Amino acid sequence: MPERTELRLTPQRGAVLEVLKAADDHPTAAEVYERVRVAAPGIGSATVYRALALLVSTGHALELSLGDGTAARYDANTSRHDHAVCERCGRAVDIDQPVPDGMVAEIARRSGFTITGYDLQFRGLCPECQSGGAGQGPGRRQ
Repeated sequence: MPERTELRLTPQRGAVLEVLKAADDHPTAAEVYERVRVAAPGIGSATVYRALALLVSTGHALELSLGDGTAARYDANTSRHDHAVCERCGRAVDIDQPVPDGMVAEIARRSGFTITGYDLQFRGLCPECQSGGAGQGPGRRQ
């Protein structure tokens, strides 16, 4: 993740950032656009996409690739954390249990890599999908 840099927060960028901060479901760009339009009906989709790219490049948001070929998702939580992802409905939740530094150092030692960062994803079924429900996650796939 890039270091957080200064960002001139225009009303449009502010609206996009507020949507991300309010979201707990890691929305796609299309979902961010739909939500931003509630507060700013005249905003264009290209403006939202550009704002998301800028927020990511300046360290104010994360772009998540869940590795399953679906659209990228966005997260305003830029602190070190990982994710659990439902394989059925696509729901992603934050996991705030860090990998111990000693384990990262051991992986670096064994692999010969200088570890500069990592993204960890746990995959499985969310509680709703386990119980046979439709799942509540965005991007529901069955």
